[in-house]
Amino acid sequence: MMTQTVGNADARRARRPSAVAAAVALSLLAQAAAVPAFAGSTEQAERIYERIAGVQPDATTLANMKALIDAGGGNQQSLINAANVAVQAPTFYNVVLKNMVIPWTNRNQTVFAPLNDYAATVIGMVRDNVPFNTVLSGDILYTVTGSGSGSLPAPAINNNNHYATAEANGVDLSTALKATTQSAVYGLPSSATAGVITTYGAASAFFINGTNRAMFRFTMINHMCNDMQTLMDTSLPTDRIRQDVSRSPGGDSRIFLNNCAGCHTGMDPMVQAFAYYNFDVTSNQLVYTPGQVQPKYLINSQNFPQGYVTTDDSWSNRWRTGPNSVFGWSSAAPAGSGNGAKSWGQEIANSDQFAACQVQKVFQTVCFRLPTSSVDVSAAQAIKNNFKSGYNLKNVFVQVAAACPGS
Repeated sequence: MMTQTVGNADARRARRPSAVAAAVALSLLAQAAAVPAFAGSTEQAERIYERIAGVQPDATTLANMKALIDAGGGNQQSLINAANVAVQAPTFYNVVLKNMVIPWTNRNQTVFAPLNDYAATVIGMVRDNVPFNTVLSGDILYTVTGSGSGSLPAPAINNNNHYATAEANGVDLSTALKATTQSAVYGLPSSATAGVITTYGAASAFFINGTNRAMFRFTMINHMCNDMQTLMDTSLPTDRIRQDVSRSPGGDSRIFLNNCAGCHTGMDPMVQAFAYYNFDVTSNQLVYTPGQVQPKYLINSQNFPQGYVTTDDSWSNRWRTGPNSVFGWSSAAPAGSGNGAKSWGQEIANSDQFAACQVQKVFQTVCFRLPTSSVDVSAAQAIKNNFKSGYNLKNVFVQVAAACPGS
């Protein structure tokens, strides 16, 4: 009887999968579901459009993109041809691109912030194929004009009303933006303009109060894809670290040597480029004082009186040696040193890491993931190399969309 019972139990177990087997089966099903099925030209066209424009294509646009893909047999160039149709959609500028850029303009890095001159300038540069390596150095500004803009407050150096009102009016950024200069609109000397760094949006967020180190940090985040903890280098000399940084925080000099110095040895010599800039909270505007170092650079001097005293806006990039030399610093001017924000912005934007960062941000926006697989990394590398020939960021969107149309 016992043998019969055991036999029947064995038979039941043979007929019914164990809990472990069931879990394995579910896991395999989940993995299978995660692998996209082979996409035909219609599906590829639809996916490309949705990822670039943020909405579904109409029937005519979809048919046009499908025909372009079919004409090339689905090869890479045919996918690029189709993607070039998608970047003509107004929603590419009004939704997808704007949502990518707005977090760059505020300390909370949130998309839930008003349109401002920083974001409008980036969107206009992309639309007009302005070389994007000038985004941190050019005397450039985009304002809102043209059909659909309605009656707007004039763009001003001391408020964001022009752009906030334009956004509230629902203007079409694909047509309403007009290129001008900060020197013409804001009255800054052209030599003092530094692309988005000297816009009202950036100045009010990153030059306000503090010691101007925030502008450096957020430029690293937004345009070099690295925050300070990944940039630390304790091997560099500490002679350019300002007086406000204690050399023995909490009475322990090891904290300074092993932690604080790692950021400040590279940061402080470069932040000196902003020595003549401040955002004045009383007048609510960017202030530029050529030849006169802003008082914020000299605060808390008793923290370490023997520290560096800023006397001008000369800067030096000490990251050209050491671990951060992997960023691929250019031999083109200014090649490691200069004066002022404009030349410093050129130093950053001429680096290989700047180009790689823009591709990374677009890849995440379009493909909804970072390029981590070997296939993605190879694609991103090729796109970065193409980007450095002309710095056309719109083409990066096109090429990235073509690289992941079915994934």
